[in-house]
Amino acid sequence: MNLHLKEPYDAIVVGSGMSGGWAMKELCEKGLKTLVLERGRMVEHGADYVTEHKRPWELRYRGKVPPAEAERDYSIQRNTYAFSEATRHFFMKDREYPYVQLKPYTWIQANVVGGRSLMWARQSYRFSPMDFAANFEDGHGVDWPIRYADIAPWYDYVEHTIGVSGQAEGLPQLPDGIFQLPMEMNALEKRIKARVEATFPERTVTIGRTATLTQAIGNRAACHYCGPCERGCSTGSYYSTQSVALPAARATGNLTLRPHSLVHRVLYDPFKGRATGVAVIDTETGAKLTFEARLIFLCASSMNTARILLLSKCRRFPNGLGNDSGALGRYLMDHHYHVGARAEFDGHEDRYYQGNRPNGIYIPRFRNLGPATHQPDFVRGYGFQGSASRRGWQRGLNQSGFGAAFKHSLRTPGRWHIGLGGFGETLPRHNNYCELDDSVSDMFGLATLRFHVTRDANDLAMRRDMMATAAEMLEAAGAVSVTPYDDADDAPGLGNHEMGAARMGRDPATSVLNGHNQCHAVPNLFVTDGACMTSSACQNPSLTYMALTARACDFAARALQDGVL
Repeated sequence: MNLHLKEPYDAIVVGSGMSGGWAMKELCEKGLKTLVLERGRMVEHGADYVTEHKRPWELRYRGKVPPAEAERDYSIQRNTYAFSEATRHFFMKDREYPYVQLKPYTWIQANVVGGRSLMWARQSYRFSPMDFAANFEDGHGVDWPIRYADIAPWYDYVEHTIGVSGQAEGLPQLPDGIFQLPMEMNALEKRIKARVEATFPERTVTIGRTATLTQAIGNRAACHYCGPCERGCSTGSYYSTQSVALPAARATGNLTLRPHSLVHRVLYDPFKGRATGVAVIDTETGAKLTFEARLIFLCASSMNTARILLLSKCRRFPNGLGNDSGALGRYLMDHHYHVGARAEFDGHEDRYYQGNRPNGIYIPRFRNLGPATHQPDFVRGYGFQGSASRRGWQRGLNQSGFGAAFKHSLRTPGRWHIGLGGFGETLPRHNNYCELDDSVSDMFGLATLRFHVTRDANDLAMRRDMMATAAEMLEAAGAVSVTPYDDADDAPGLGNHEMGAARMGRDPATSVLNGHNQCHAVPNLFVTDGACMTSSACQNPSLTYMALTARACDFAARALQDGVL
């Protein structure tokens, strides 16, 4: 039985993660009665971070998920760095929501209110003027319908709200923002910075820009380096939906939050040419519900948003809602990951560091910035992230020895080491896509997605260069045992930066959304998660998602007030 609920909602937001959290906050603060629908269960700030400070010996399996359980329930999710016994309750179970991989694609998904904002690595970098013009300049992909100047004020707004610590560097390829005090590099990182910048003047080594406070904001305390962050942060020191967006939305009195609500269809009225609401399955009871609103914001994450739109096909849109262009599900992107170099270092035995700093160093893009840095083998560029540390007692697992003397020797910190991991830009390609597969269903009988995603010659050439430059920088810094690596067997998707599938563009014939994240063909439908991205740049994209969401909410609320929507 379908239950049709006609509550007086102004807006419906699908998803509660990085984009959905900002949509709920902004729409509620603008006075709109807003319903937020989340597939996963509720997670309350603080109270539900049940493993936050547990030590390994306090966890039943010492932090590991039993292999049989991991294979049965989390065959995909277990591949991400944030998955463990202490965080598995935040992730979806793969057996309940399967998908088809014609080529390997690692799709990491949360299944809780707050989504991956609870588990993200918090690296917060602006896209640059170069990034918003890249498609136009080199012809790969359609032109962005906005430029840096359009989004810069919204970057300011978001950074001021979430709190980003970092160091201004004055680089055109990595615009500075509104920063709190930067975190400090450790002794080896300072040495690497000095030697790399002396050897390669065009390369900058800086501290990461992270949405983790070094100075308190309201009741959010400065980070005290307790870690590991992916279990939740009860002090609110890092940005999440739970620490910032949800309390702000609740304070307005305009929020209705409904977890356990799987949105599988956007309802469309062909006579009005508008979306009218959404169809929902209650994941606890199986009840089928519909909700109505004047605005619909899809923030379910790139692939889930694409899936909802593909499932929303109707007579007017036989290939998926809003898909006049055929671009829906196409042009999938994810950053290169698991490629770079590792090394050991001698010296600095008298130096250590304090706590678990939730940040590392960052080397911004230095390839293809102009004629002097042009690379003939590939277009676009990449950056590096990494951190230096000393070997701990775990090194004893690979050493011979036993007894008290052996264990005592492991109390002394071991050798310094570092890894530099590349994050490289991938191009928006028509033949990287997802589509519905009617032969495979999720636990509610809905068609799942089938992925066609591969790496091309540009990707492979960039990965080779990432290995080479990472190694040469570590060698210049005086490293020993430098080991370049390319875990080429790691599938696309593992970078957790999936983008594309409902891209923005100037022309409705080649894109799904316009410059305000508004569906060309369905004007009261907005998409502000990673699906909207027209290109990927090489920077972590979450800050851009939040800025685009805030900007789109401002536009939509004004249009609603003016009677345009």
